[in-house]
Amino acid sequence: MAEKQIYDIIIVGGGLVGASLACALRTSSLKIAIIEAAPWFTDSRPPSYDDRIIALNYASHRIFSGIGVWDKIAPEATAIKHIHVSDQGHFGFTRLNSHVLGAPALGYVVSARHLGQTFQETLAPSSIDIFAPAQLVQLINLEQAVEVQIKLDNQLHTLKTRLLVAADGGHSKVRQLLGLTALETDYGQTAVIANVTLEYPHKNTAYERFTPSGPLALLPRYKNDCSLVWTCVRDNTDEVMALDDQSFLNALQQQFGWRLGRFIQVGQRHAYPLRLIRVQQHTRPRAVVIGNAAHTLHPVAGQGLNLGLRDVASLAESVMESVKAGEDVGSEATLQRYTAWQLPDQQRAIALTHKLVQVFCNTFGPLVVARNFGLLVTDALLPLKKQFLRQMAGLTGHPSRLVRGLPL
Repeated sequence: MAEKQIYDIIIVGGGLVGASLACALRTSSLKIAIIEAAPWFTDSRPPSYDDRIIALNYASHRIFSGIGVWDKIAPEATAIKHIHVSDQGHFGFTRLNSHVLGAPALGYVVSARHLGQTFQETLAPSSIDIFAPAQLVQLINLEQAVEVQIKLDNQLHTLKTRLLVAADGGHSKVRQLLGLTALETDYGQTAVIANVTLEYPHKNTAYERFTPSGPLALLPRYKNDCSLVWTCVRDNTDEVMALDDQSFLNALQQQFGWRLGRFIQVGQRHAYPLRLIRVQQHTRPRAVVIGNAAHTLHPVAGQGLNLGLRDVASLAESVMESVKAGEDVGSEATLQRYTAWQLPDQQRAIALTHKLVQVFCNTFGPLVVARNFGLLVTDALLPLKKQFLRQMAGLTGHPSRLVRGLPL
């Protein structure tokens, strides 16, 4: 590999957000590289019961359509046509349906494995360079470029780029090296993730059931299978994870109820502590942070990855505006345009998820009554329901070409 090879864009982090950005820009004239700490997508396994599951909202479906990869994703995607929201032990509920949005579905459920395979197949014939597994060692900000030092195959290499994109997750090393401060709020909760099988078919319905310990979500998969996100109080997590399968299913049954009949099977369980992480500044000269590196959200309402994909849509469009104007893709104009487009969307999504957690995890009597009336009002008033759905679907932010389902 040539030393100090110059790229237009280097993306640090080849996960779902970073790979999506690379796919979006793959047909441009730009010279692009991905630096990924883990081995590149090599998982060629067939579908598994224990696949990690991703919920894509309607805007993300449009973004992948605009990128040109949705046709590859669709065969393994399960449509979410209805969402049922309820407050455990109380009278409030809201029913959300895709026809209110005027769309074929509110969102789609797909495995992370399948998304990874799709990105690998899409990027393989492109001219994008992929350095994986590689460790980021150092960044040096020069006037006309950022110098990026990486360790690959036990050797140090130096690359240069006009624009550095940090898509390396909530514990972003790029964010640390750039000196970008992140504010962190610990929710004192843990998400227990697993796949489950139920007695009755889900009929393409997702469930969000608020409990005193946090939200419990079921996302439809194949037939009677669902993906579970069960939010527990942090202090109770070890006890929940230690339960044998039948005891776990019994506890889950007690929390969710019998709307879908009996819980029959549960797969491997994983636990993730929940925190809100948000950067105070999103850019440095010739550098920008996106996805979980910029904002790590509570999983309530499933906004995290979907917000990151809208980051991708806005950044890719801003970059291509600079290319068409003959401007430097790492210029201040490119970064200012991106932040002007995307920061309001990020702020709304962060505020929404944070408020949902605060309101629905509170046992104060008058607030409990008020939120249940709020659920009933949302269910009854079509304009309010439509506005809420548009926010959940990711359609209230910058109307980038990709969010509209159009190619760049």
